[in-house]
Amino acid sequence: MREALTRLAPWQALRPPLIAGWVPGRFPHALPAGSIRRQRDYFLYIPITVDRRDRVPLLVMLHGCSQDAHTFAQGSRMNELADEHRFLVLYPQQSLHANALRCWNWFEPSTGHGAGEAAAIAALVRDVTRRYPIDRSRVYVAGISAGGAMTAILALCYGSLFAACAIVAGLMYRAADSALAAARAMRNGTPVSPESMAEEAASRLSRQARFVPTLVIHGTHDSVVHPRNAEQIVRQFKRFAELRGTLPETSTDAVEQRISSEGRSYHQRDYVRSDQPLLRSILIEGLGHAWSGGDERLHFNDSAQPDTSHLIWDFLSKFRRPVPRRGPALRLWLRYFSRLLRG
Repeated sequence: MREALTRLAPWQALRPPLIAGWVPGRFPHALPAGSIRRQRDYFLYIPITVDRRDRVPLLVMLHGCSQDAHTFAQGSRMNELADEHRFLVLYPQQSLHANALRCWNWFEPSTGHGAGEAAAIAALVRDVTRRYPIDRSRVYVAGISAGGAMTAILALCYGSLFAACAIVAGLMYRAADSALAAARAMRNGTPVSPESMAEEAASRLSRQARFVPTLVIHGTHDSVVHPRNAEQIVRQFKRFAELRGTLPETSTDAVEQRISSEGRSYHQRDYVRSDQPLLRSILIEGLGHAWSGGDERLHFNDSAQPDTSHLIWDFLSKFRRPVPRRGPALRLWLRYFSRLLRG
């Protein structure tokens, strides 16, 4: 055994060391000729305390319009939280070629059905989880505004990837199917029934599709995305959870409380199962279209408490998703190891 491990040492040394800090990349990797305009940048933040022997959580952060990965990271201060709690943060970045304001095109019909940009982000998440020391049972996604709307799509279409999600100042899954309809939904909420869209999603997705525990955060004074959208997200995700058997259909009551902070107070509503909140809504009094507790030197951030980043991590980090064992890969590893033993 000792001799076999000695032989394995050079092979392990071939693995590149883990580079801490801000790691850039591009996605998707494979595109047909002439499709370079469809490529987008991403940035992965790796705390210096993480190495390849670890298995740590991954949080995917989706920025809003007129933001990019850098401003979102700086405004939310999520990397500081990642240093404290030892998790990786992935920031996909929308291309200016795809949208002049860097908005995720969540309203495109193909994306709303899980293709297009949603599929590209999901593929990126799979690739990063495969190449970095990430615990696949603890992969989370959060987003603000257009990034929040994209988070809703990922949660319903790619629920097998994520253990939990957070939607900040966003819109529900398939709230609109065009840019014009998106603008209307942002102003007044969508005219589409949240429950009917949840039922459509549940009937279209495989029976293995699971409900992703969800945190919804919105400001009462949001003039860009009307707070009505937060209520519609809650209704939609609650119905989807009922259809998947995660929440009982007879459960209409929620645990509600008003919480005071040093900055603004907020109303919190929890839908629970076995004393664990699976769907949480937070409505922050007086907050506009902004990341509460963020760096107010940057657009769409408000320095007053509560701290959205802490609210998100406190909720998400409580969840893990079941992950199937990687049987074929393990068998290949054992076969290779036995060959080394035979010499």
